[in-house]
This record gives sequence, structure tokens and C-alpha cells, in this order.
Amino acid sequence: MNVNNVGSNTPVQKIVSNPIQKSLPADAPRNLRATDRLQLSGASHLLASLKSKDVRTDKVAGIREQLANGTYENDAKVDGAVDKLLDELNK
Repeated sequence: MNVNNVGSNTPVQKIVSNPIQKSLPADAPRNLRATDRLQLSGASHLLASLKSKDVRTDKVAGIREQLANGTYENDAKVDGAVDKLLDELNK
């Protein structure tokens, strides 16, 4: 019998019919408990802060318009934004 190119001589069939047996040392623990672990990034407090603050839609619309026109970015604004971002990340 051959279904989807899986017959009696395939590597899959060889593993199923003759599995590899490994032995454990006598002093190995018998019951290993699987544990889950969750690690949050350091930016989670920044996201929470952004979600908790009110958004000034008028200011956001003005900045979006300036970005679209190519008139928003200058060195002073970029430096100020980077400084504020670093201050928030270091809290």
C-alpha cells in the first residue's frame, strides 16, 4: 500500500516500526516537571503608559499633516523626541 508516497520503505515507517530506545542513568530523576515561564520586555510599562493617557487628536492630526508635507522633521524635534523616549524607557 502506498498513500501519498508513504510506503513500507520510507524513513518515517522505519522510525515508527523500529524506534530508537535510549536508556537513562540510574540516578536520573524519574518525574521531570515541565514548567512554563513568561518574560516581559522592559517596554511593557511604556505601552501601559501610552494606553492610559488621553490622545490629543488635534495635535496628532497636525503632526500627521506635517509629516505628509515633509515639514515636520528637523534636528531639534528629533533630538527632543529621542530624549523624551529615553527618559520614559529609563523610568
